[in-house]
Amino acid sequence: MPKSIAALTLSLLLSAHALAQENWTTSWYAAPQPAWDATFALPMNVPTALDNATVRETVRLSAGGQRIRLVFSNRYGHAPVTLGAVRVGPADDPRATRALTFSGQPGAAILPGATVTSDPVALPVRPLSRLAVTTSLPAPTTIASFHWGAQQTMHIDSAKVGGRLFLSAVLVESAKPARTVVALGDSITDGNGSTPDADRRWPDILAERLAPHGIAVANAGISGGRLARDGMGVSALARLEQDVLSQPGVSDVIVLLGINDIGWPGSPFAPGERPATLEELTAAYRDLVAASHVRGVRVTAGTLPPFEGALAGTPYAGHYSPDKECLRRQLNDWIRTAGAFDAVVDFDAVLHDPARPGRMRADFDSGDHLHPGDAGYRAMAGAIDIARLLARD
Repeated sequence: MPKSIAALTLSLLLSAHALAQENWTTSWYAAPQPAWDATFALPMNVPTALDNATVRETVRLSAGGQRIRLVFSNRYGHAPVTLGAVRVGPADDPRATRALTFSGQPGAAILPGATVTSDPVALPVRPLSRLAVTTSLPAPTTIASFHWGAQQTMHIDSAKVGGRLFLSAVLVESAKPARTVVALGDSITDGNGSTPDADRRWPDILAERLAPHGIAVANAGISGGRLARDGMGVSALARLEQDVLSQPGVSDVIVLLGINDIGWPGSPFAPGERPATLEELTAAYRDLVAASHVRGVRVTAGTLPPFEGALAGTPYAGHYSPDKECLRRQLNDWIRTAGAFDAVVDFDAVLHDPARPGRMRADFDSGDHLHPGDAGYRAMAGAIDIARLLARD
């Protein structure tokens, strides 16, 4: 074999070996949602289109590492999204930013339904550190895929806007194989009711508990998310593959879903929809568990928190009723006793008022009787048995 060919062969083998040794895990995540129109009960709160705009976002990582990659999503788009220059760096040190490349190029086009992942950038990051990401969108861009709310402010040029746009994940590379726990849920997982821009959602607090063990937490909650039906996004079963099972390093998923399946029918969110049934919800949970177990992912289920009086006195009243409360209790009993899950965390027991079990404790309530506040989210994260998450089957 000629020497040059032998050298090339050796180089390719070494490169393949190096790639095999890379240990990437999802350290931060924002699940994409499809845009909706003005007929829906809630506004999108982001522009429907942008032209030559710059987006600035801050994210808090869970796990740390020596290199990072950013993932941008156009999952629900109908046209390509053009990314121009993208820079990332420590949120507290603008001078330390790095320019990202995509297959060696300074920008990329995200095709409809697709994602793009940046090349690795040497930027050592600590667990629980914050990154600032600045993304140029130089071409006319329709917002068809985004993340609503998240108790997070981003800047689009000079305007402050709530939510996320195309940035969907930050991957970190660790020295040895690492693991990610994915939190799959609705607005209670997305953190509605917590202090904005303070990272006080229950997955954030769980990340603080797991950081010393090198385990990452990816928050795949979406406001208005539902288990068996589409809501402000497709159903959990429809997004399970992309938001959970395809996450690098995923070992566990903690699922907290069902309160919108129960609460939406007959409310301003779904006024003509038939009520959910226990059979529908338990069948969806069993399907989720089966799909997760096939991929070697353990499933922890959370019981649904109390919601008596939810959204009363607001334009969205109707979320709660005695019949809906009966279904919530039936589903919680099933979650606790069916043996369908690898573990159960009883969020209901943690959050309810002992004197009035259908209602959230006042000191845990954000005020709308549906979403916890900061103290409630901290109590939820504290109720999770991390010994189960640390164990390797």
